[in-house]
Amino acid sequence: MIKAIAVDDEPLALELIETFCKRFEFIQFEKSFSKTGAALQYIGKNQIDLLFLDINMPAMSGIEFYNTLPYKPMLIFTTSYSEYALESYDLDAIDYLLKPFTFIRFEKAVSKANEMYNMVHNATVAGQSKFLLLKVDYGIVKIVLADILFIEGLDNYLKIHLQNQSPVVVRLTMKALMEKFSDKEFIRVHRSYIIPVSRIESLKQKIITIAGEEIPVGKNYEDNLKAILHRGS
Repeated sequence: MIKAIAVDDEPLALELIETFCKRFEFIQFEKSFSKTGAALQYIGKNQIDLLFLDINMPAMSGIEFYNTLPYKPMLIFTTSYSEYALESYDLDAIDYLLKPFTFIRFEKAVSKANEMYNMVHNATVAGQSKFLLLKVDYGIVKIVLADILFIEGLDNYLKIHLQNQSPVVVRLTMKALMEKFSDKEFIRVHRSYIIPVSRIESLKQKIITIAGEEIPVGKNYEDNLKAILHRGS
C-alpha cells in the first residue's frame, strides 16, 4: 500500500484528492494538511510514500517545503499555475496536476506513482537489484547499471548510452547523477563524460575506449582516474 498525504491551502482541493485516493486499492490516504508547518511535523514522525503538494502555499511555496523535508517521498504537484511545471520537473516530480483536474487525469498520475513504487519494492529480483529510476517526460524509465556503457553530458541533459539498447536522454545534471552512483563503480573523467570503471577497455594518451567509442580524459580528472585505476590493479 502506498501511504499518501496531501498539502493544500484549499479545503475543496484536499477533499477532492482524498475522495479520489479512496477509489484506488493501492493507496492508503493518511491525512490532509492546509498548513506546511503541520505537514512537516507529521512527515518528521511518519514515513509516507506519496505527497500531493500545492505549489502556491501562504507560508512557503510547495517547492520550498519539499526541499526542507528530511526524506523525499514520491511527489505529485497540484496547482492552478502552469508556469511552475519546469521547476516541478527539476524536483523529479512524478506528475504535475493542473487544477481543476479530472479523475481520469488523477488516475494517470497515481498510476505512475504505483509503477515507480512497485519497481522500487521489487528490486530484490535476481539480477535487477542495481538500477536507476529516472524521469523521462513525466514517465519513469528503469536503467540497469550493468547495461551502462557511458554517459554523455549535453547542456542540461544527459545521454545514457546502453549496451544493445537505444540511448536514453534525461533532463539531469552530471553532478546530480554522480550522487546516485558509487565512486567505486562510476567515475567522471571529463566535464561531459561519466563512465563505469569496469567498462574501460583501454587508456592511451588521455583517451579511454569503451565499446569502440573514444572518450577524452579532462585535465582536472586525470589524477582521480589514475588513483581509481591504481586502486583496482
